[in-house]
Amino acid sequence: MDALRGRWSSDCAGAVPGADPEAVTEVGADLLRRWREPHRRYHDATHLGEVLAAVDTLCAAGTLRPQACSCAVLAAWFHDAVYAVDTPGTNEQASAALAAECLGRLGARPRVVEQVVRLVHDTATHDLDGRVRDPSRLVIHDADLWVLSAPVERFDEYCRQVRAEYSHVPVADFARARSEVLRPLLAREHVYRTAFARREWEPAARENLCRELTRLAG
Repeated sequence: MDALRGRWSSDCAGAVPGADPEAVTEVGADLLRRWREPHRRYHDATHLGEVLAAVDTLCAAGTLRPQACSCAVLAAWFHDAVYAVDTPGTNEQASAALAAECLGRLGARPRVVEQVVRLVHDTATHDLDGRVRDPSRLVIHDADLWVLSAPVERFDEYCRQVRAEYSHVPVADFARARSEVLRPLLAREHVYRTAFARREWEPAARENLCRELTRLAG
């Protein structure tokens, strides 16, 4: 957690130069409190760290300008900052609103706020329009789905964690709903949108998705 706290400060320094240090600390503390909420099993600080690491990898592998990378990093911080399993479909909207409020408070430029809000909204469906070419939107899309390509042990842990978040849902209902989420990812031509992710992550992601869909089918 100390590493994430330090990272938040450095990320803010790069994306919002001149932000009041006290405000940066307060916003960071609130974000980390949210990511540590006890009801989270997968959408927690570990997920945040993984998405940030994936953003770093994709930014280093691509040709993104510094501002595009900064927006993707900030979107990673905010994308699941609001997370509740009993109000599906509203988390991304609430997280985007939180991003707008916090970044405005920190004095971020309007263009940065607008872009981060757009990126957070993008994470709602994991299905960008094929015509989207904005590199920061492609990066956050792929980074949020990195876990699909994780080593088998981590991927299987992720599947167990998602089930734990929805432990109140009957087994058959969960299997049906979860399959409806995962199957379209496997059915489309590419799981990922960046060239790097398609080359380096996609083969493992497809193997993992096939294995989990088989398990869900019983």
